Amino acid sequence: MKNILIPTDFSENSWNAIEYALHFFKKSSCNFFLLHVSSVSGLSADDSYYVQYENASASTLSKSSKSLLKETINRIEKCFPKNNNHRFFTISDHNTLIGSIREHIEKNNINLIVMGTKGASGIKGLAIGGNTGNVITKVKCTTLVVPENAKYTRPREVAFPTDFSIVYHPETLQPLADIVEENSGEVHVLHVDKNSPSLNEEQQKNKEFLEDYFTGQKHGFYFLAHEHIENAVQQFVDFKDISLIGILAKNLNYLQRILFQPSVDQISYYKNVPFLVMH
Repeated sequence: MKNILIPTDFSENSWNAIEYALHFFKKSSCNFFLLHVSSVSGLSADDSYYVQYENASASTLSKSSKSLLKETINRIEKCFPKNNNHRFFTISDHNTLIGSIREHIEKNNINLIVMGTKGASGIKGLAIGGNTGNVITKVKCTTLVVPENAKYTRPREVAFPTDFSIVYHPETLQPLADIVEENSGEVHVLHVDKNSPSLNEEQQKNKEFLEDYFTGQKHGFYFLAHEHIENAVQQFVDFKDISLIGILAKNLNYLQRILFQPSVDQISYYKNVPFLVMH
């Protein structure tokens, strides 16, 4: 039984993440925990997973949040056929977003977070919003990040961009391996370097670990020389028809350049392709 936490601010981007999760885990036994975090004051206007009400009491705020969560459950029941493998729980919390997520990860033994890239007040031109960015970097839980335009397709072609600069651990890579196995997919390990795709001794050792780890699953290694990682990733996504991108949170160089920085018109993967960020 998987325990999935889905933070929501009731925006359409949040709903898209819910839709994606329900399709993604259609055949899996799951407990889905829908979390909304509210605060009466002290929050910035762009803290988009919060709903603020001026001069509202905590009880009023809580009631409104619970009502909206109930409406979300009703929308799920209306839009999706009954799935006996799925159970839904709603959580209305008063806390910081990160604090609340950490609390419920421990309390409910959460295996995975699913959330949209932006909330109701998402800023155009940025790849992901501030709250999603904070969750990715500050919460040590594998997170499936669902962009605003992503629609579910079975993840058969999975890209794994890496610079081979860090030591990999089997338990960290397990969520990616599970997805590939469950969908009879293929892992495409991608290395991009602006100068040369050649590897030093440490990188070669880490590459050999991945070769051993993915033995028994379809996989391939690809080396591209390109000055801009995000452009190379876009070309690779288009060429291989990639439906999911896996990346390690610890690999900050790639994480920053691939997921946080893209904002130019010719880069579109961050709007269409979900990211699996592994801790």
